[in-house]
Amino acid sequence: MIKREPQMCTRCIMDTSDPNISFDAQGVCDYCNNFDKVIQPNWDTGAAGSAELDALSEKIRASGKGQPFDCIIGLSGGLDSSYAAFIAKERMGLRPLLFHVDAGWNTDQAVGNIEKLVDGLGLDLYTEVINWQEMKDLQVAFLHAQIADQDLPQDAAFFSALYKFARKNRIKYVLTGSNFSTECCREPEEWGGYPGIDKTLFKDIHRRFGQRELKTFPLVDILVYKLYYQKILGMEIVKPLNLVPYIKKDAEAELERRFGWQKFQHKHHESRFTRFYEDYWMPRKFGYHKRRAHFSSLILTGQMTREAALERLSRPEMDEHFLKQEFEYVANKLGLSVDELQGIFDGENRTYRDYSNKRWAIGIGASAMRMLGLERRLFR
Repeated sequence: MIKREPQMCTRCIMDTSDPNISFDAQGVCDYCNNFDKVIQPNWDTGAAGSAELDALSEKIRASGKGQPFDCIIGLSGGLDSSYAAFIAKERMGLRPLLFHVDAGWNTDQAVGNIEKLVDGLGLDLYTEVINWQEMKDLQVAFLHAQIADQDLPQDAAFFSALYKFARKNRIKYVLTGSNFSTECCREPEEWGGYPGIDKTLFKDIHRRFGQRELKTFPLVDILVYKLYYQKILGMEIVKPLNLVPYIKKDAEAELERRFGWQKFQHKHHESRFTRFYEDYWMPRKFGYHKRRAHFSSLILTGQMTREAALERLSRPEMDEHFLKQEFEYVANKLGLSVDELQGIFDGENRTYRDYSNKRWAIGIGASAMRMLGLERRLFR
């Protein structure tokens, strides 16, 4: 890879730590230009969005007549999924089943938020608990693989379990908290943003570094849930937060006022492993700061100034003593000594390209989705 001179966007804070980023003559990056040209013209949270949401709500309610639930929502306890559940019940008038996957890393705050929403909204909750020995084995295998994509095992558990449950119980509509307001700047795959669940990649990494058979771990390949589940079985993924005004601080305040829900210091902090991975492992081992993408999304949608983002990025979200404790906690929970985890941390960095994968096929699908207008974020 050709080494580039360091450069940061003059509008957001994305920079050349994304090796494929490009800049125009004014120093504005392609994430910003994509937002202006592709996302914003096709994103309406006013009258048009409201009308689309009403029509969608009616369609989902009609489809669910006679069924115990008319849709399902994966709930982590974080802001996006929590607010999606609130909108589904209070604004859309739906009867969603709240579905939570416990992969062993929930913070107490996340558990409390889930309980408060379930009680406050009067909805049913189904929790699927992942076999911890299998979860642990897969996570340790990924750590030994030395790739940046360390949250793939958790993501695979969350989405695979949700899609499998929805298919088994013939729930057609899956509502998600995915949105443009806080996620219009997608993390590049070099930063651990591998685009989907690649069963080929999982199998190769686990074959090389795993110690036990994954008998119950849910793993649905991206091509299965994108093609078979959605195109053949008719499952539909719905993103209601793109059709309503969704301002992060206002949503946090409303959930707190209505249910006693507690906001997190930063995105993805509902998972103790993800918090450690994004705040410690990723920036210190690989030099990637996912907060760049998170803050850039808020800059583009007018929720944060560039100056505030740079100031926040200049310091860790958690202090050094806390991060040291979390390093020890993660090591112990995964059955490793602190020295063993440190040895992995100090090892040679690799990428998914060092393992069998079908990124080429996923890339074709992603390009097709962009051409059809089904994915408007910059995807690479």
